[in-house]
Amino acid sequence: MASNYFNFKQFTINQERSAFKVGTDGVLLGAYADVSGAKRILDIGTGTGLIALMLAQRCDAEIVAIEPDHESFLQSCENINNSMWADRIRVVESALQDFIDDGKFDLIVTNPPYFSDSIRNPDNRKAAARHNDTLTSDDILKSCSGLLSDEGRLQLIMPFAEGNVLLAEAADYGLFCHDILRIKPLPTSEIRRLIMAFGRERFRPTEKFLTIEYGKRHEFTDEYINLTKEFYLKF
Repeated sequence: MASNYFNFKQFTINQERSAFKVGTDGVLLGAYADVSGAKRILDIGTGTGLIALMLAQRCDAEIVAIEPDHESFLQSCENINNSMWADRIRVVESALQDFIDDGKFDLIVTNPPYFSDSIRNPDNRKAAARHNDTLTSDDILKSCSGLLSDEGRLQLIMPFAEGNVLLAEAADYGLFCHDILRIKPLPTSEIRRLIMAFGRERFRPTEKFLTIEYGKRHEFTDEYINLTKEFYLKF
């Protein structure tokens, strides 16, 4: 059972009210996303506020974090207001499909719901946080193509199969993959996650690989430690 809070080096995440708890996917995206040159960032489905806070720690950008679930919205407001970056992060209670902003974003990040065929959680809030019937790949690509600045990036983490589907769909919205990080839990595992970056320019993507653990539980690889050491207390 997840703890009601999670301490990082520079902030604390309270999560008793949020539908989606702190997890490795969110930490990976928050640590890896390319914040270079970003002046405005949009975090889609912020949940506890984790990724927005990680990005605020890493750069000086103004961040808008949107969240459709009311209790999760209140939780993210609490976590962000208790942080040292409250003046740079604005939380909006909104689904992506309903979100309107007068400006454009240099970076858009999301750890989206991705289950489509699996059995739904009987808890409707948890189901909405995990199943893509409330936020499909088409929803993400259509909205982000309009919200990105000309040189902006969309960066997201998805399971291998669902990520490859989104890769195939993105070009229809004028978005092309620039960078793929392929993630394995163990050296002997199949690739389980993809962190992908998309932009408007078409060129051959850079491909990288990350393994989280050497083999034994909590025996983390040097590359994973180096990526996350500015956040996790254990590193």
